[in-house]
Amino acid sequence: MDQSYKVFTLSNGLRVVCWHVNGMVSYIGAVVNAGSRDEGDCCHGLAHFVEHTVFKGTRKRRGWQISGRMEAVGGELNAYTSKEETMVYTNAPAGYEERAVELLADLVTSSCFPESELEREKEVVIEEIKSYLDSPADSVYDEFEELAYKGSGLSHNILGTPDSVRGLGSKDCRDFIDRFYTPRNMVVYCCSPLAPEKLCRLVERYFMSMRFPEAPHFRMAPPVMDRFDLRRDRGNHQANTIVGARVFGRNDSRRYALFLLNNYIGGPCMNSRLNRELREKRGYVYTVDSNVSLMSDSGLMFIYFGSDPAVVGKCRRIISSELDRMAQSVLPAQTFDKIKRQYCGQLLVSSDHRENRAMSLGKSILYYNEIHDISTTAERIMAVSAEEVREVAELLVHDRCSCLTLI
Repeated sequence: MDQSYKVFTLSNGLRVVCWHVNGMVSYIGAVVNAGSRDEGDCCHGLAHFVEHTVFKGTRKRRGWQISGRMEAVGGELNAYTSKEETMVYTNAPAGYEERAVELLADLVTSSCFPESELEREKEVVIEEIKSYLDSPADSVYDEFEELAYKGSGLSHNILGTPDSVRGLGSKDCRDFIDRFYTPRNMVVYCCSPLAPEKLCRLVERYFMSMRFPEAPHFRMAPPVMDRFDLRRDRGNHQANTIVGARVFGRNDSRRYALFLLNNYIGGPCMNSRLNRELREKRGYVYTVDSNVSLMSDSGLMFIYFGSDPAVVGKCRRIISSELDRMAQSVLPAQTFDKIKRQYCGQLLVSSDHRENRAMSLGKSILYYNEIHDISTTAERIMAVSAEEVREVAELLVHDRCSCLTLI
């Protein structure tokens, strides 16, 4: 492990990962093991709403004081919510680490969710929902997951609905914070030129007041997915289609083979198999890509393409043919070596973005309680065999995949 990483555990159970770098910017954040699947059936959109309204006031700051705290020194304060995590994070010129740590601690321990602010923010979130629904290339993912995870907390979208958001109140937000924003359910990450021991002392100074009761954190695995093949007409000019299947969760050792398969089939590079077959050779699509979304106990791999409605069937047959080919035969050694080298090169390039890398450190401690850095991941990728990739491809052959098209 890189010696510039240090991991500490405070006496209240909060884990802190520090990455010592030489630079002029510090990146500091808190990642919480709670997202939209943890809300309960009556509060869809709550995790995301808490992420929005945590900035609206604490016991010692008004909303405008929070929003200007990091911006005043040229930094930023932001947050996001996913199905299983929420992150509140900052970046700022080096030298303002204490300001960042103190502000984050204030937000996660002292937010008061004033009702007047919440009512205004509900309208903001509802406009966000409308904006998302107006983009079928985005909303098709939510609708696919709703079908793929039917009967579980993973099925509903992160934003909720206008009706569910309007029903949320200050007590709902405080209860969610008290239940999930707890020391053992959270990791603080710091990427800074400041010494890790000094960073840890700062975190300890401001986060040691967190002594919320530790409630059991149970997640029920989603039921077995029923295959579906649906077309929904929405009056769009383009067909937005997802072909995909359920796979294993993020703790499965086969995930590295899945990452390689995903990158080869429809990764971000122009030389992906589906980009070549659907766009470059035939001109059927402008966009085609493959994605993997792994949760703690399940996952999805899905292939998206946008096309003229008349060629949806042709595109689907090509995708099925590619997946079947991958499942039926092992890739030649020379080709497989190129695939692995390309993926590891992409990891190296992406590691140059320090903020993303710092976030990844926080999430690796949260989910695995160990650091999965670029070198660790590359080493495990290079150890994958072509047969392992073929076996993973068997999970995605034609008769196991589902399809949803929005037109």
